[in-house]
Amino acid sequence: MSSTPSDGAPGQTPAVDGVASDGSAVNIPGALAAMPIFSNVGPESLAAIAAGAEVIRLKKGEVLFRQGDMPSGFYMVLDGQIKLAFAATRGAEKVISLRGAQQSFGEAVLFAEKPYPVYAQALADTCLLRIPREPLFELLARDPGAARRMMAGLSMRLHAMVLDVEAYSLRSSAERLIGFLLQSAGTGEDVAEGRAEIDLPASKLIIASRLNVTPETLSRVQHDLIEAGLISVQGRHIVIHDVRRLREFRP
Repeated sequence: MSSTPSDGAPGQTPAVDGVASDGSAVNIPGALAAMPIFSNVGPESLAAIAAGAEVIRLKKGEVLFRQGDMPSGFYMVLDGQIKLAFAATRGAEKVISLRGAQQSFGEAVLFAEKPYPVYAQALADTCLLRIPREPLFELLARDPGAARRMMAGLSMRLHAMVLDVEAYSLRSSAERLIGFLLQSAGTGEDVAEGRAEIDLPASKLIIASRLNVTPETLSRVQHDLIEAGLISVQGRHIVIHDVRRLREFRP
């Protein structure tokens, strides 16, 4: 992995208006307002938080922070993708989460005042917004609604992690991949049955780690689904021929 400075290091200049990884200007107050926690925050409070926020740009492969670093803020992905993972022995890793546009991370350790238990690395050229601790804590102290919204977001993430543990413990490798594909396809009525198409958010190696299977097992399960006529695969693009059949498939 390549290295980049962690929180507050030189090279990450605070700005109220920054530039995204595609060269476009970043409207920091607008980006903050799109976050659920800040959805009902008044313009003055939002401006105070925006004044302390900074735009951070990472090249693909750069590390935002390392396992064991101390946090001083949390992050929102504006564009690109961030991988959160544990470093393991012999160069292996366990991918915990993939965070894409409009998704945040780093809130829980900020409140716990504990070191990061994972590292964060850009899987593509990525633009993030870093929201520092002090103005956030000031907002939460005077706005119970914002505190509740943040707690709700953290609770949903905890619930998702519990479901992950359930999947690792009780579901087969095929069931994990099928669940991942169905989740990626969405849960709306338009994909309740019939055909759906998805683009995988990361490489097979990363998705295998995310599902807690080996890349070889993932390839074998994917081949079985292709042979069953349930999916077609072209690189990262996957066509689910019949969502209902895939959901009901029992390997």
